[in-house]
Amino acid sequence: MNQLIDGRAVAAQERAKLKEKISALPGRKPGLAFILIGKDPASIAYVRMKKKGCEEVGIHSHVLKLSDKITEGELLAEIDHLNAKQDIDGILVQQPLPKQITTDVIVEAIDPTKDVDGFHPLNMGKLLLGHSDGLFPCTPLGIVHLLKTYKIETAGKHVVICGRSNIVGKPLAAMLCQKRAGGNATVTLAHSQTENFTALTQSADILIAAMGKASFITADMVKPGAVVVDVGVSRTQSGLVGDVAFDEVRKIASWITPMPGGVGPMTIAMLLSNTLKGYLS
Repeated sequence: MNQLIDGRAVAAQERAKLKEKISALPGRKPGLAFILIGKDPASIAYVRMKKKGCEEVGIHSHVLKLSDKITEGELLAEIDHLNAKQDIDGILVQQPLPKQITTDVIVEAIDPTKDVDGFHPLNMGKLLLGHSDGLFPCTPLGIVHLLKTYKIETAGKHVVICGRSNIVGKPLAAMLCQKRAGGNATVTLAHSQTENFTALTQSADILIAAMGKASFITADMVKPGAVVVDVGVSRTQSGLVGDVAFDEVRKIASWITPMPGGVGPMTIAMLLSNTLKGYLS
């Protein structure tokens, strides 16, 4: 009981494997372009962390810094330019975007083979259909990778995912119910309109919290011996916290991810992995 799922350690292992693969590549190395719009401190910090990861594994990267006054047409022109560049294998537009920009329009403008975030409708469709050749969302990929690494069985288990976002909840549900290793789970998506929410979370063999509600999941909502994965990040007066009340839930969970140091590092590792996949495709 009460064992930690160490995302930092698993992410470090993944980066080491990627570095070895990339160093063995003949010719040019994979290239990743970041588009950073405006001066949002959180966005700047996220891009800095992702760029550091690129440097560690040998991916060439550069950050295109744009004004938050940019028009949608101007941003689309920048994306078209990157789509055409032969030395760029991945394009990441850091979100959130300014209010004058329609996120869906931008996501769909990225070449699906360079869509390292995995948000393009073509890649989402491939994910749902169970194809393996697409680029898929990084956080769900990281969660599945963690479960596999720790040999946490998903086949036949009841997985309850709290949150139905296009970034985590929906794609993760699609991954976990596929007919393959690391899948074969019975998946329930719970959300703000779910009735008998606590009864549902109490029935989960694997409970995944991805709502962005600070310390929402408490011990009384968790089945003793369940695996608990915390995806949420909220800024509070006492610092960053997850969706799970960690100190009390860890006492009854068989496995639990900490926050920080759980899912977050895996998201960046999977971004780097997607960039290599785009390069090789």
